[in-house]
Amino acid sequence: MVLDRIERAQPTLNPFITVTAQAARVAARAAEATVMRGEAIGPLFGVAFSVKDLVNTAGVRTTFGSVALSDNVPSADSAAVARLKRAGAIVIGKTTTPEFGHKCFTEAPLFGRTANAWDHSRTSGGSSGGAAVAVAAGLGPLAIGTDGGGSGRIPAACNGVVALKQTLGVVPHDLTPDGFGNQSFIMPITRTVMDNALMLQVMAGPDPADPHSLGLPVADFVAAARPEGDLKDLRIAWRPYLGNRKVAREVMALCEEAVAVLGELGAVIEPMADDFENTEPVWLVLTQSFWNARFRRYVPEFGTRMSTTLLRQMDDGAHYTATELQEAMFARTRIYREIQGWFERYEVIATPTLACTALAIDHDFFAPVEIDGETTDTVRKAWYPYTHPFNLSGNPAITLPCGWASDGLPVGLQLVGPHLGDARLLRAPALFEMARPWVHRKPRLVQ
Repeated sequence: MVLDRIERAQPTLNPFITVTAQAARVAARAAEATVMRGEAIGPLFGVAFSVKDLVNTAGVRTTFGSVALSDNVPSADSAAVARLKRAGAIVIGKTTTPEFGHKCFTEAPLFGRTANAWDHSRTSGGSSGGAAVAVAAGLGPLAIGTDGGGSGRIPAACNGVVALKQTLGVVPHDLTPDGFGNQSFIMPITRTVMDNALMLQVMAGPDPADPHSLGLPVADFVAAARPEGDLKDLRIAWRPYLGNRKVAREVMALCEEAVAVLGELGAVIEPMADDFENTEPVWLVLTQSFWNARFRRYVPEFGTRMSTTLLRQMDDGAHYTATELQEAMFARTRIYREIQGWFERYEVIATPTLACTALAIDHDFFAPVEIDGETTDTVRKAWYPYTHPFNLSGNPAITLPCGWASDGLPVGLQLVGPHLGDARLLRAPALFEMARPWVHRKPRLVQ
């Protein structure tokens, strides 16, 4: 049934680069035989999952959304993929990403654009746009995404699903060439909080390829996501701004209503003033330097077939000196210490995930964002200032649907916890989901 839905949806939504239909059917038949023999099965046995095309899959091409790697076939699975397979889950395909995951809109010369599941004239977000759209549209309940500056949380908010960027190291990242300075995360994207916890439970755990993962305990995420009890005395700070100056009225209202629901569940809510400096300048130095070091090598041969937005951003960052890069590393540590300091008083920080609903599918990446008729700033500074700070700091951050705006598009609420507070962080969204369920809402395409 999942493969049939993908076939119907692919021409309109375009969330997949590769569909592994034959291999998935073979795996499903083997799974059925295992059940019939009465053998032991894993916690995700027979459940379909997709993998963002930035994450390695053995024997299945992994293109990174780039013509330069259009025929790349890894010999081994990334750790997260291997663990889901061992738990019995079945790979159904590779989902779309902008080239090398470089921006918040999912489009690339290799495959075209991926449309929002709710409104095909709006962006799916990015860079895990294909993953979020697949989950929202019912094209498999589980998806592996990645998040280097909001790349998982942005499309999850655009499409009304759940994405958890866990504490740095909880899920090992075995693909980044910068294991020590890493700010990118391999993460679960799902329709519900419990599904997210189930994925995280399987994906988490140390791996020798990731120095941040070594020695970290694996909490009981599934137990934490059970919607039981209340949030009595949980201290939540409400931060509607995070270095930005404009939030859409409807987004603000829906997020405030959601925070009020958390208060009704027993949490103590306190407003938190915006005294935080936008982190885009620091993020850009670190990220554009990384892109130049890793992807500049493809330009001589493939430059005319690469994304112009990637080429321009690499050019913008080509002048950074070693001193500027080191100063950005220092700034990252200051940001970590500042954010971690918030948790001396609070246990959860609540923010919008995006300042407005999904932008137009053809929005110029370099153009300012308009919010409620007012021209604001760049997409990073104005649309998603709430996400990249926590890539720099490494704190766990989850986005969940908290309502639908009058344009018919979902709105996301982001909840952030202290380092290694992932399990405790799951409790508030689990109880919110019970109080204000959203899973019954589906895009028209799949109703």
